[in-house]
Amino acid sequence: MVQSKSIVLLLSLLAFVPFCMSHKIKGGGGGYLYPQFYDKSCPKAQEIVKSVVAKAVSRDPRMAASLLRLHFHDCFVKGCDASILLDNAGNIISEKGSNPNRNSARGFEVIDEIKSALEQVCPQTVSCADVMALSARDSTVIAGGPSWVVPLGRRDARGASLSGSNQNIPAPNNTFQTIFTKFNLKGLDIVDLVALSGSHTIGFSRCTSFKQRLYNQTGNGKPDFTLDQSYAAQLRSRCPKSGGDQNLFTLDYVSPFKFDNSYFKNLLAFKGLLNSDEVLVTKNQESLQLVKQYAQNNQLFFQQFAKSMVKMGNISPLTGFRGEIRKNCRMINS
Repeated sequence: MVQSKSIVLLLSLLAFVPFCMSHKIKGGGGGYLYPQFYDKSCPKAQEIVKSVVAKAVSRDPRMAASLLRLHFHDCFVKGCDASILLDNAGNIISEKGSNPNRNSARGFEVIDEIKSALEQVCPQTVSCADVMALSARDSTVIAGGPSWVVPLGRRDARGASLSGSNQNIPAPNNTFQTIFTKFNLKGLDIVDLVALSGSHTIGFSRCTSFKQRLYNQTGNGKPDFTLDQSYAAQLRSRCPKSGGDQNLFTLDYVSPFKFDNSYFKNLLAFKGLLNSDEVLVTKNQESLQLVKQYAQNNQLFFQQFAKSMVKMGNISPLTGFRGEIRKNCRMINS
């Protein structure tokens, strides 16, 4: 009887092992990412991040999109290692000066605020890279989007890559094939591309990012005729042919601060702001079908967005003994 009970217990434990391991993702340097990484070393870590992000977004609703974007722009360069947060210093040339980030990337002071709060509670324990991953999730939830379990245990880079930032981050004017290739090189597929593009359901873009669509799409002095012309006329009123480059426009004119699937509905109405948005419905049949599915089913979009965010957050993380845990996210430890 005792022996049979022991066998049942053993089988139960063995059945539980795959469940525990399923949340573990192998990183570089012999370590793993897993959600419980800080449960003992800094149990209040996630609570602190969430609190600071909530206050920041309440002060500035645009911050939700900015923190989400910051995580994207970090992961596409050298992996999710907080290299985007480093300032110019010594041999480090900051990624903040790259074309995708200059006068555009924001939210650095919020990351500083989170890191400062964490350092008071558990010094040099929580990485800046993990702060960014958690901030992206919390920002999405605060804006009304889905939640997901964030694997943790990333470490911070001791260098940046300005050239990588200029070359690897998808640009608003890129062709569909160029964008797809940039995603593919990071291990992301077409489903990830379309779902993650849905992050443009919140946030703003500058006039300079889409001006060519209004006046000179293919270099022949003519606008992009795939853009709804009444919508184009509205855009031209505040995005003139000359000047106004820094003027801000909502990426999703229907619900700019609400994380939902209206972005996909806009694309089907040919009212996607950026060229990189509209090519999802004009240049590829598979991406068009995905746009239609997400436009019809908000829950399906939320489910896939959460999966794709976890996948993106696992791009080439530094773990184990690689990298470091920065005391200050803007500079490497001395």
